[in-house]
Amino acid sequence: MKDAFQLKNIGLMIAAASVIVLVAGPASADHQHVTGTFTGAKVNAGTVMHGGHGSLQTLTLSDEFLVPDTPDPHWQVVDSKGNVYLLQHLIVKGDKLTKTITLPTYVHDVAKVQIWCAYAEVVLGEASFPDPVR
Repeated sequence: MKDAFQLKNIGLMIAAASVIVLVAGPASADHQHVTGTFTGAKVNAGTVMHGGHGSLQTLTLSDEFLVPDTPDPHWQVVDSKGNVYLLQHLIVKGDKLTKTITLPTYVHDVAKVQIWCAYAEVVLGEASFPDPVR
């Protein structure tokens, strides 16, 4: 009788653990990484957070980020192989900050985030991840 009781308790513990794993989901499904602080000629504050779920990967500027006073700032990322990808305008119609962007699927990883001035064709500041993210 005692052995049957112990087996039943073990079975209940295994079932409970299975439910916890199913509810929690895989640990890698949601992840967030943060860059160091931006440094450069015009951008020297704020960081970028990388987050994602499934195939959607996003980059978000921190509240400390200060928009540079330049004519045409853009998001730009550099991957671990040195490929550079010019992305969205930082400021859109109505002087609204594009604080979060979704990375295109052709960007396989991100080592650095840069703020690029398309008018002057110069990097205004950049922030690096400790390790490339994706």
